[in-house]
Amino acid sequence: MPYSNPSLTGNAQRLRRQMTREERRLWYDFLKSLPVTFNRQKVIGRYIADFYCFSAKLVIELDGSGHYEAEGAASDRERDAFLRSLGLTVLRYSNAEISNNFRGVCEDILLHLSSAE
Repeated sequence: MPYSNPSLTGNAQRLRRQMTREERRLWYDFLKSLPVTFNRQKVIGRYIADFYCFSAKLVIELDGSGHYEAEGAASDRERDAFLRSLGLTVLRYSNAEISNNFRGVCEDILLHLSSAE
């Protein structure tokens, strides 16, 4: 699988250091403590996934307001199609969902993890 792209490594490292508030919350308050391994800002082809679990073939994307504009939505559809072509499942949550329904987001992720086993 085309997971490696050295030209994006530096950007991925910067994004790991500068996570959004919602990314930090999902990572430190939930994903980091799961019994499966998630990677933050994982390079997959020409994209950087917010969170990636190899064993479950699961990508989690957190979307800010730019993802809901026409250009951002089109880019997301292209990214999702590429990731799905690799056999990955893509879950998308808005930053508002992280802030207002954190428990529901976590339960949804757990549901997808259990169905991937």
